[in-house]
Amino acid sequence: MSSENSAWIRNFHGAPDPHTRLVCFPHAGGAATYYYGLSAALTPSVEVLGVQYPGRQDRRAEPCLDDVGDLADAITPELLERTDRPIALFGHSLGATIAFEVAIRLEKAGVTPVVLFASGRRAPSTFRDENVWQADDDAIIASLKAMSGATAAMLDDEILRMILPAVRADYKAAETYRYQPGPRLHCPIVALTGDDDPQVTLNEAGVWGEHTESDFELKVFYGGHFYLDFHTEAVLDTIRTTLWEVTDGAAEPAGHQ
Repeated sequence: MSSENSAWIRNFHGAPDPHTRLVCFPHAGGAATYYYGLSAALTPSVEVLGVQYPGRQDRRAEPCLDDVGDLADAITPELLERTDRPIALFGHSLGATIAFEVAIRLEKAGVTPVVLFASGRRAPSTFRDENVWQADDDAIIASLKAMSGATAAMLDDEILRMILPAVRADYKAAETYRYQPGPRLHCPIVALTGDDDPQVTLNEAGVWGEHTESDFELKVFYGGHFYLDFHTEAVLDTIRTTLWEVTDGAAEPAGHQ
């Protein structure tokens, strides 16, 4: 078993004896480093592993993958090598869909995650007809700025154009994904969403509960698609408390780091 870095996995802080591994899946255009702060806050009780998709940062020279199934197929074996500790999954936006598909594959292999955190993404069985990935570069940049708020708005368009191949591939993965009906997950699902997210209605977030045989909870925060950037402590508290509950107190709750 290993928690070392690989092409797909980033372990920013390490944890000599973690109670749980939390695997974090980035949003469209995002990278594993988005979860650096989360890792710093949860280590050492929880070992945070960030997933690095190809086509960005140190994997920029690699071809992007533009299909959720292909991404999940590539990531799952990496996690099956790390099952000596309970595994929890956290995905934001596109990352939530990929995390869901990884959870399906893990359960088929006999490994049930302790919990799936699905953030900023409508449930897999809901559908919107979207094709931003086919738009021109200017339209994709405008969409990225609209969803990412102040962070992307402050970036120069030329900088954004440098990451456009990864963004376009990720948008294609998100927008062409089609849920294939099958058995519901056995792990609990916690859906987190902003109350003003144009990508997710509260009803669409609530449908996540139909994808598990276990417990479901919907956490609603003030804000838009990247609500979590403005509610860091509340999101951390949700993660800590949930992990404590699903591991029977093995993972320490908030305030006991």
